[in-house]
Amino acid sequence: MNYRKLLAASLLCASLLASAAAAQVPTTPEEVFSRNLSPRDQMNSPFAPYKVIGNIYYVGSPILATFLISTPQGLILINSDFEATVPVIKANVEKLGFKFTDIKILLGSHAHGDHMEGDAMVKELSGAQVYAMAEDVPALQAMKPGGKPHPIDRIIHDGDTVTLGGTTLTAHLTPGHTKGCTTWTLKAEEGGKTYDVVIIGSAGVNPGVQLVNNKDYPNIADDFIHTFQTLRSLPCDVPLGSHPAMFGMKEKLAKLSAGGPNPFIDPEGYRIEIDINDAIFWRTLAAQRAKAGITN
Repeated sequence: MNYRKLLAASLLCASLLASAAAAQVPTTPEEVFSRNLSPRDQMNSPFAPYKVIGNIYYVGSPILATFLISTPQGLILINSDFEATVPVIKANVEKLGFKFTDIKILLGSHAHGDHMEGDAMVKELSGAQVYAMAEDVPALQAMKPGGKPHPIDRIIHDGDTVTLGGTTLTAHLTPGHTKGCTTWTLKAEEGGKTYDVVIIGSAGVNPGVQLVNNKDYPNIADDFIHTFQTLRSLPCDVPLGSHPAMFGMKEKLAKLSAGGPNPFIDPEGYRIEIDINDAIFWRTLAAQRAKAGITN
C-alpha cells in the first residue's frame, strides 16, 4: 500500500471526521457499532412493518433490518436475522397480507449471526431456497444454531443476478466486514418513476478488528478499500442497509407519517453513510499501521 496515498487519505479522513463530529454522527468504530446495535434488548422485539417503496417492504425488528420484495411469482426475503427474530419477521410478513410460505428465495447481507443465523428456520417454515455469496460460505457452514446444518441451495458470486417475477437483484461483493459481505441493488417503481435501490451489506469496521497483520484475513484492508470504491460507483436513490440506523429509519418513518415526499428517497444519505465509514476505516488503518511501525 502506498504510504503517500494513505497519508492523503488520512488527512481527508480527519477533515471528514471533524465535519461528522460537528453534525453529531459516529466518528469511531465503537460509535458506529453502538448506533447500529442499540438498544440491544430490542434486537428481537416486534416492530410494525411498512412499505419502503414500490414492491419493497420492511419486515425486521427495530435493530435488525429485514426486507421483503413482492413479485407475482412469490416473495424474496433479505436477512433472516437471529433465529429469535424469525417469529417477528413471520408475523410482519403476514401483517402485510402475504403468506410466509410464498417466500421463494432467501438472501443475506453477510455471515454474522444477527443477519443470517435464522436461515435454517426460515427455510423450514417457508421452503425458500437459500442463496449465499461464495466467500461467506465457510463462515455460514460454521453457523449451526441448535446443531442444525446451515442450508445453502445456491452459491452466488460478485455480479450474479437473482430474478423472480420480473424483479431482478444484483449481488455486489463488498468485503471487509466479512469476506463475502454482499450489497444488493434493484430497481423500484413508484409514482411513475424508477428508482435505484441499494441495500448495503455493511461497510463498518467493527471495534477490535485488526486491519494490519491479520493472519486470518490478510487482505482485509484492501478489501475494505475495494468496497468503498464499489459502493461509490453504484447509482443510488434509496439507500437501505442491514441495520435500520444505517439509513436513518427512525427519522424517516417520522417524516413518512407526516406526509409529503417519500423520505426513503435519499441519495445524499447514501453518500453520507459511505463517507462516515470510509473516514473511520482510514483513521483506524493509519493508527494500526503506526502502532505496528509500518511507514511505507
